[in-house]
Amino acid sequence: MRTSITKMALAAMLGMMPMTNLCAQEEVQGFVHEQSSEDGYEWPTDKQVLNKLDQWQDQKFGVLMHWGLYSIQGIVESWSICSEDVDWISRKKHHLPYDDYKKWYWGQKDEFNPSKFDPDQWADMMQDAGVKYMIFTTKHHDGFCMYDSKYTDFSIAHGEAFKNNPKRDIARYVFDAFRKKNFMIGCYFSKPDWHCPWFWSPEYATATRSINYKKERHPEWWSNYQKFTQNQLGELTTDYGKLDILWLDGGWVTGEEVGLDSILVEARKRNPGLISVDRAIKGRNENYQTPERGIPDHQLSYPWESCITLSWDWGWTPNAPYKSAQWIINTLAEITAKGGCFALGIGPDQYGQFDKAVADRLHVVGEWLRKNGKAIYGTRNAKVYHDGKVWFTSSKDHKTTYAIYALPDKEKLPQTVEWTGNVPRKSIKLLATGKNLKFTKKDGRVKVALPAGLKQESLAFEIK
Repeated sequence: MRTSITKMALAAMLGMMPMTNLCAQEEVQGFVHEQSSEDGYEWPTDKQVLNKLDQWQDQKFGVLMHWGLYSIQGIVESWSICSEDVDWISRKKHHLPYDDYKKWYWGQKDEFNPSKFDPDQWADMMQDAGVKYMIFTTKHHDGFCMYDSKYTDFSIAHGEAFKNNPKRDIARYVFDAFRKKNFMIGCYFSKPDWHCPWFWSPEYATATRSINYKKERHPEWWSNYQKFTQNQLGELTTDYGKLDILWLDGGWVTGEEVGLDSILVEARKRNPGLISVDRAIKGRNENYQTPERGIPDHQLSYPWESCITLSWDWGWTPNAPYKSAQWIINTLAEITAKGGCFALGIGPDQYGQFDKAVADRLHVVGEWLRKNGKAIYGTRNAKVYHDGKVWFTSSKDHKTTYAIYALPDKEKLPQTVEWTGNVPRKSIKLLATGKNLKFTKKDGRVKVALPAGLKQESLAFEIK
């Protein structure tokens, strides 16, 4: 994943602009079904993968956790060691020549000592927040492994400060802690590896994020890199318990280039139905699509996930400007109404702890979901899915419609909530209280009277 420093760069480069003309639509069985020919989505043919995707689409709310060397200084993930001249890449130590900077950055391996790492506490916090699936970064683009890889010593398990800690095989403990609480388990892995000499050869300068040599001149280097990547993915999908999602980042290297077809055949023998996310590489191995930092501008019915950060960065940074709990709730409502899942991007600090501001926001979200989760979890697309500040979802059998009034930050609830379409035949119930509400309807327009004394938060209604 990559991060911008400026808001303008975020919008222009990372997908905050509206996504348009993604699909043609047709109406099937009273709800919207969208043909994906324009967007290149290919439905899997493996029934176990289809079943797993359906299960994943029920979850709706996930967390994407970035943690690595970049967390020590609180800098922009791995990107500071990439020499591309773009405004969202900055360096902690500006005075160092580039090659010296890389040596300094990689040398942090021996300083990384997450002495307060407690994966059970992480899982407790996410369960309290109503999160249903997790994705953990086992290796980012810098090549630093957050697990004890047999194929490199550039890992948390081999750093001088942490190598004797019983929890040095970090990913194993994270996955196990979340499995105990019945989360779906996702493994993030970067196909590019800037530390590997078969990707960035020490014989040449590292001018871009891609390999720094020509494959046709050095086919053995590329072959070695392919084998290295295959070996690491093999150990992650073999030795770290049952995985539900293999989330592959770094789209400038395709899964096809590293032999993903063969990797998945073997991995799915051990992890039946494993969802492959070869993100940004449209085709058979991108089982769900992943708009980064943005939300499609209309409803989609094939599997997709918006991955958006809680602050401006994926990993931990000091004094981060976190978005509000209300923003999380409203974003989740919009994404769900458009047929997607929401992976919230957060990261712990160098010691293995999340900021209190993160925990506080997540707790508020969890309280809301405990009252209103019926409108989110296990839902599917409603035919009419949006009107003003109201988002609509449908039960999987399409017999019940839910309306979510997304109260903007710093606004107060109105006396009435109105929308057009999704007219009730019988009743409207406020999920937070379980009580039926008075409403009127005229010419397809519904007006719901809100009782006094409600908490100032987004509201969810059940429409019968």
